[in-house]
Amino acid sequence: MSHELTDADYAALADFRFSLRQFQAFSEAKAAECGLTPQQHQALLVIRAAPAEAATVGHVAERLILKPHSATGLVDRLVSLGLVQRAPSPDDKRRALLALTEQAHRTLETLSATHREEIGRLKPMLIALLDKLQV
Repeated sequence: MSHELTDADYAALADFRFSLRQFQAFSEAKAAECGLTPQQHQALLVIRAAPAEAATVGHVAERLILKPHSATGLVDRLVSLGLVQRAPSPDDKRRALLALTEQAHRTLETLSATHREEIGRLKPMLIALLDKLQV
């Protein structure tokens, strides 16, 4: 199933990775404008996107590819910033469910709208790059 890579394949891979890095730099800058680290922004997005009973520290750890103790520290910082609240799970009091505060909802809405616009701007270029990769 593998085929020999051509110079064009390497160029397309390099362009694709460059485009991803540009988006990452864009995202990091926008998060910083809102007073967040990139990881804090990602955690807020994970919590917001999770089904109600799935928004836990373990879910944040899984989705951000973090060790549980690192995710706990990240969530602790978000709680201290007034962006996340912990509440005991109604099903298991040993488990804490995470929820965004109103401040976090407003911040995330602003960031997400800006990110959607940027993705829309990048979409034609990314599609063209994916077509060049022939995967």
